[in-house]
Amino acid sequence: MNAPSSDLFANPAASAPVRVGIGGWTYAPWRNNFYPAGLVQKRELEYASRHLTAIEVNGTFYGAQKPATYAKWRAETPDGFVFSLKAPGHITARRVLADTGKAIDAFVFGGLEQLGDRLGPILWQLPPNKVFERADLTAFLEQLPRAIDAYPLRHVLEVRHESFKCADYVETARKFRVPTVFTDSPDYPSFADATGDFMYARLMRSASAVATGYSGAQLDAWARRAREWSAGKDSSDLPRVADARQAAKPRPRDVYIYFISAAKERNPAAAMALLERL
Repeated sequence: MNAPSSDLFANPAASAPVRVGIGGWTYAPWRNNFYPAGLVQKRELEYASRHLTAIEVNGTFYGAQKPATYAKWRAETPDGFVFSLKAPGHITARRVLADTGKAIDAFVFGGLEQLGDRLGPILWQLPPNKVFERADLTAFLEQLPRAIDAYPLRHVLEVRHESFKCADYVETARKFRVPTVFTDSPDYPSFADATGDFMYARLMRSASAVATGYSGAQLDAWARRAREWSAGKDSSDLPRVADARQAAKPRPRDVYIYFISAAKERNPAAAMALLERL
């Protein structure tokens, strides 16, 4: 087979405050509808990072990677591209989060600095059976490192139990300026309270029957919400559990939107369609 032409690897405008991507980059069905014919598997990250502006890495949920692996990811991706990393599940699945300090440090200081400016938010995904306990969550958030060398760290929390839909949780997250994932899913609580300095959405409703996963109207709505979030505003049509906290002058903020799960084969098309609208 002929190698793909070099123009397939043009760098998109990745410096925008809204970054859009998918979960991972290795998925066999994407070789039929996202990756071009003739593209060897070892170049899939190179290709994906030049058609999207971010990727959420699920593999780190099952175990940290070697520093050399993080360095390789950085070398294969263009300036402005970022990785969001799911923190290891053996940390977030513990019954008592307050006891995870050593495990947190082992992950964060175990080579993430090799990603340099490619390191985006670290996603701490709590399991569906984890109930909101203010003292325990506070102790956990206090232990999250705020920087690696010269690079500030960004943390984001995904909660999956209905008990987190309360003003006490929102207040706690805001105290530590840790954003809460807006999970567009029928299975988990979804609320768009701004609790940190950036916004993070994981969209889980892509449909196989729709070529772009989400319909044009749905993508238009998400483009509008992304612009509102980026401008420092709240999106009025998304649910919240606490009163909106408006600053006197809204400040611009970064936004991360990932198309995850559901009809996974459609997610690259959904991400690219949203990027076109932005």
